[in-house]
Amino acid sequence: MKQGIHPDYHEVVFKCACGAEHKTRSTTTKTSIAICSNCHPFYTGKQKFVDTAGRVEKFMRKYEQAQKQADKKGKK
Repeated sequence: MKQGIHPDYHEVVFKCACGAEHKTRSTTTKTSIAICSNCHPFYTGKQKFVDTAGRVEKFMRKYEQAQKQADKKGKK
């Protein structure tokens, strides 16, 4: 291998949203991931809804606001 052309390759810790940490080697520094083999439904065998971005709550807020506006229009 030629010297000086390869990126730094060092030990990195990948942190999952469930709290698990996985050590490996990579060119990145530290990385957080949303789901890993410790909490993924395929590997655990348990059906589980994973929503780390709050998409369900965002949808519910939009839906509630739409319902309120529809109720206001219907009462006039």
